[in-house]
Amino acid sequence: MQSNNVSAPPPRLLDQLHERIRYKHYSIRTEQAYVYWVREFIRHHGLRHPGELGAVEVEHSLAWLANDRQVAPSTHTQALSALHFLYREVLRIDLPWLKEIGRPKQRERVPVVLSQTEVTRLQYGNWMRLMVTLRLRVLDLAFDRRQI
Repeated sequence: MQSNNVSAPPPRLLDQLHERIRYKHYSIRTEQAYVYWVREFIRHHGLRHPGELGAVEVEHSLAWLANDRQVAPSTHTQALSALHFLYREVLRIDLPWLKEIGRPKQRERVPVVLSQTEVTRLQYGNWMRLMVTLRLRVLDLAFDRRQI
């Protein structure tokens, strides 16, 4: 009886990424997003293995996302997190400079608030009771059509 000393080929990079994300119990949506951004990173650099790429290529990709594709700050941060996870958890390459890359600032959102006069007009104009008015959400109002 002969034993085969043929070993299985090493898992592909994206398979390793899937496996590591699942091991860490990340959500399925995070897994999908990270895989997408790692694929984009690899495609952006001519299908080169990320182990061959360094700080210059990572910064170039992130600048490309921000400047050319004009992605939102949260999207940019997600791509950065995906690359950080890839290098730290999958490739086991410590990239201290990756932690120092600045994350884009989020735009500050101003909450939509009605004045006391507007609330009073809304109540009387629509014959609304107090509890109905208190339960109203901004989503319930169509400002452009002036409707509730």
